[in-house]
Amino acid sequence: MPELPEVETTRRKIEPLLLGRIIERISHDAPHKYRNTHLAEGKRVSGLSRRGKYLLLQLTDSEAAEGLPHDLELIVHLGMTGGFRLQAGQHTRVTLTTDAGTLHFDDPRRFGKMAVVATGDYGGMPTLAAMGPEPLSDDFGEAEFVRLARECGAVKPWLLSQKPVSGVGNIYADESLWLAQIHPAQTKLTAAEAKKLYAAIREVMGAAVEAGGSSLGEGVGNYRQHDGEGGWFQVQHHAYGKAGQPCDRCGTPLEKIVLGQRGTHFCPQCQRVRRA
Repeated sequence: MPELPEVETTRRKIEPLLLGRIIERISHDAPHKYRNTHLAEGKRVSGLSRRGKYLLLQLTDSEAAEGLPHDLELIVHLGMTGGFRLQAGQHTRVTLTTDAGTLHFDDPRRFGKMAVVATGDYGGMPTLAAMGPEPLSDDFGEAEFVRLARECGAVKPWLLSQKPVSGVGNIYADESLWLAQIHPAQTKLTAAEAKKLYAAIREVMGAAVEAGGSSLGEGVGNYRQHDGEGGWFQVQHHAYGKAGQPCDRCGTPLEKIVLGQRGTHFCPQCQRVRRA
């Protein structure tokens, strides 16, 4: 699933194609998955931001019809395999036509979603509404993270909840916990552990954004951008997807367990559960 680095890379790539453009039409055949997209038609894309794993297109129109809000947002969640393309293909689910061209939203596994809402009205999107701070922003403070971590349950599912910090998914949780030398099932982190994890999250996410995210495998759902470019952070992975391979730190074979219904990779030597 695209996580913060992949979604941020997507934002940067499509921003020049959409910023300032007028959306003429959004075509699809699944109104239950792509909700109220007709409200975006005739609007200008005045901004393109990201919140965690969500893309937010700010829409404005000084001559909005009576009864409609003047400020709307088109929210896009890429799901597990969603991405934008310049050409329509076998897995195109949505076509977005502007006054300057067309973008196609491809999604082989059909988990992606879109919705047009009044700006900031995320009542129908509980994950987005309750999302924690951005990991690379000043809002992500060490002291508050340490405070919250003192009472956390198993740390990896806690990170995946998006509440302590936004945008960290399966890949980057494994990588951050490996770097911090914390077992994914560890509960109630000490202040020292939480500080190490805080620093690891910022380091891993910063490097992953710089590398354009992670591209895994060769299938149709493999993450890539509209220009065909994939990410390169996978060559820096130390834990994710490396079960059975020697740990880059100590040489012990890495292990994989299921935690919170997610495959989880760690080093049994470097990342031991601390017993109370």
